[in-house]
Formats: sequence, structure tokens, C-alpha cells
Amino acid sequence: MELEKLESLLDLSFNNKDLLLQALTHRSYLNENPKFHLDHNERLEFLGDAVLELVVTEYLYKNFPNPEGELTAWRASLVNSKMLASVGTTLGINDSLLLSKGEAKDEGRARQYILTNTVEAIIGSMYLDQGYEAASKFIHKFILPELNTIIKENLHKDAKSLFQELAQEKVGITPFYDVLKEWGPDHARHFKVGVFLDEEMVGEGEGVSKQEAQQEAAKDAIEKKNWN
Repeated sequence: MELEKLESLLDLSFNNKDLLLQALTHRSYLNENPKFHLDHNERLEFLGDAVLELVVTEYLYKNFPNPEGELTAWRASLVNSKMLASVGTTLGINDSLLLSKGEAKDEGRARQYILTNTVEAIIGSMYLDQGYEAASKFIHKFILPELNTIIKENLHKDAKSLFQELAQEKVGITPFYDVLKEWGPDHARHFKVGVFLDEEMVGEGEGVSKQEAQQEAAKDAIEKKNWN
């Protein structure tokens, strides 16, 4: 692992390199390497999550006069797992993670979750190594610039709420959702849901819960209707 390369991407040279290395260490790695000299990154993640939320909250409070509810929605979109995993991917953190062999093979949702936690852990390590300003600089450089896209594309609104607003505005109809298919054992159900305007099915989606499938169906409908 080339920590110097990652430091260059992060635009920060750590005084204590072990803090950065620990931020990259997943619990699964220690299961296969019990003599590794550092702990896993979960405590750093806990700290980084709090620092991230404070920096984002402070920025929104100082720069936007919008009501609390709107600021809360913007903040949630900036710190959610999809956004942080995207930042982690952009920074090439995947190449620096310390994972078990099994986790290293998984490129699906589990990897997104690991990337999200690692970005938070890195923020925590920055805070411990060089203080609030260093962590804030990173967040201002890599996370806060996404706010313009969030506002422009209404990403702070969940798909169901947005599709309902658009449907009522454009055609005067409130959409409804129906389960088209469900399968799998009780502990791992999977759902396919359709969203309808009157009797017309305008989108469909799948998920591990009805709520997730509904969100995906709403996204599909917005895209198919070209309402985005």
C-alpha cells in the first residue's frame, strides 16, 4: 500500500501515518491478521461521522437562510452512504483498503458500505492528527461541492416524494404502488413493485424491502416520463 499516494490525493501529509493506516483497516482484515499492530477503523469512523456532520451543518447554517427542514434534507444528502462511497471511489480508496480475502472479492453493496465507513474514519484520523481545520478543509474540497448538484437535481428529496409532486403538478394524479412479485425466504425477501398513474404502470423497481422497491419504481417512473 502506498500511503504517500493516498496522502497526495487527500491533500494532507499525516504526522502519524498509523492513524491513516488504521482508518483503512476493516475489521475483517484483523480476523485474518490477528498480529497486525493496529485496531480496526470503527472508533475512527464514529469520530469522523460526528466531525463530518458538524462541518456540514456549520457550512449550511452560515451560507443559507433556508428553514431547518430544508437544511436537514441537504445535510442528509451530503453525508449519506451513496455520496460518501462515491467520494471514496473518486479518491481511489478501494486500492488502499485492508480487507479480508473474502471482503476484497465483494464489489457490491457491502463494498459501498465499507467505503462510506472508511471515508468517515479518514475524517476522524485527520481530526486527531491535525485538528478540526484539516478535516474541514477535506470536507470542503471533496464533499460540500456536491451540494449544487443535490439542489439542482432535487436529490435531497426522496424519489417517492418527488414523483408524487411531479405527478400532481403535471397530470393531476396521485401515484399508487402495488407489489408485482415477491420471492425468497422470510429472512431475505425480495420485492418487485410497480407504480401507477390511474391504471397505467409507469415504472417498476426491485428491492429487499417494499419501501426500497417503491423508491426504485419512483426513480424509474421519473426517468421514463422524462420528468427529471
